[in-house]
Amino acid sequence: MLVKSYSAAVQGIDAVVITIEVHIHQGVGFTLVGLPDNAVKESYERINSALQVNGLRLSGKQRVVNMSPADIKKEGSAFDLPLAIGMLAADEQIISRHLEEFIIMGELSLDGSLRPVKGVLPIALKAKTEGFRGVIIPADNVREAAVVDGIEVYGLETLLDVVRFLNDQQQFEPMHLEMSSIMQQQYSNIPDFSDVKGQENVKRALEVAAAGGHNLLMVGPPGAGKSMMAKRLPGILPPLTLQEALETTKIHSVAGILEKGKALIVERPFRSPHHTVSDVALVGGGANPMPGEISLAHNGVLFLDELPEYKRTVLEVMRQPLEDRKICIARVKQTVEYPAGFMLVAAMNPCPCGHYNDPTKPCTCSPGAVHRYLSRISGPLLDRIDIQVEIVPVPFLKLSDNTPSESSSVIRERVIKAREIQTERFKDSNGIHCNAQMSSRQLRTFCKVSEQSLQLLNMAMQRFGLSARAYDRILKVSRTIADLEGSQDIQPQHIREAISYRNLDRDSWGE
Repeated sequence: MLVKSYSAAVQGIDAVVITIEVHIHQGVGFTLVGLPDNAVKESYERINSALQVNGLRLSGKQRVVNMSPADIKKEGSAFDLPLAIGMLAADEQIISRHLEEFIIMGELSLDGSLRPVKGVLPIALKAKTEGFRGVIIPADNVREAAVVDGIEVYGLETLLDVVRFLNDQQQFEPMHLEMSSIMQQQYSNIPDFSDVKGQENVKRALEVAAAGGHNLLMVGPPGAGKSMMAKRLPGILPPLTLQEALETTKIHSVAGILEKGKALIVERPFRSPHHTVSDVALVGGGANPMPGEISLAHNGVLFLDELPEYKRTVLEVMRQPLEDRKICIARVKQTVEYPAGFMLVAAMNPCPCGHYNDPTKPCTCSPGAVHRYLSRISGPLLDRIDIQVEIVPVPFLKLSDNTPSESSSVIRERVIKAREIQTERFKDSNGIHCNAQMSSRQLRTFCKVSEQSLQLLNMAMQRFGLSARAYDRILKVSRTIADLEGSQDIQPQHIREAISYRNLDRDSWGE
């Protein structure tokens, strides 16, 4: 007898439907084909134990199991449940007519209980796309899959529950979620800017960066508050849309780091890898490719503290994702693509001792040490950072002032209004959502400046020795500052503020 059940494999952050064909005929033995890895090959032992513990037995016949398409590698223990169900159906212990209605996933314990698996959200989305009635998954994964509207999501506890459900012996209710209440939970766990004393120029720079999607570098001595303010940046970014939340959750689901019982990631990610991180851990990859830190920060913030301490190779691999907003990982037998649309926020000391330009402590570095320290960051990477802002320690009088600072919600309202202007501006531009993503052609279209502003730019570049690469960055940031003020035209004061955010481009830096 030949029976088919359906499962799915994850490639990148998307799923592919896997058809599991089970054929029983005369003889004794078990054969599994279709490019399974060792974890899939070991499934027979887990299945056999789970069946015996639960009073189920397979007939003593020859079984041939094919997992198609055969050119896609099947990895992990998530195929335990669909393999077990397929073999029971081939033995006529399960009504096979229901099998074509569901995608089935789950790892089996030896006692028949179902353990959670990775990548359930992209699998549920694929089930909807392919017209399946629903999915049958472990109970611990049910909230994650239930965010997909239009399919039935059944989260079951044991193998026996699945058998009884498919045989119409027991009814289970599909899981339903109220998405509006889930989406309202944004910003609940993010620190607020009202706790930050002083540092008005830095908060302004963060607001401009958030409004235009600009990458930002903070330079200042230890203890000046660089990390503290970076952690508050997600709180002033626009709220995630449902589509962005689904994209973000898919990546975390595939990586297996979605919190147990969590339905959807509704807050913008904030990833802060240590400076000892490897290039593979940052961009993704490995023997079985997995998303790295830059993909886990998709739709959020990637914060690199102590930027010059990262290995040169680690920093250089970020250049292509910063431009393309995606990362492609090529292997001999497959190529996977992960999204990487993140804001890069970095922090560094100005010199090895940390006190160059510190108004309270003298710098003890040798001549040329400041330039050598900055040179650890390559020009092409620095070129991709639009805003560079210096930070100095907050004076005691500011720290002891009990006057509340401006809250994140107030700043966020201004950022949202600026983003709405940009959404309207780029509505006909495919893939462009904010000012930081503008191409050279769009720069000429949307960043026209007056003769007075051009003279100001020319004077600044000559006086401060600004590099030619700073020109485009200044125009993009100027456009964002104008959007924050609701100005249709870029004014000279917008240019002046944008120029002030190019400190590291100045020839005098480090002298």
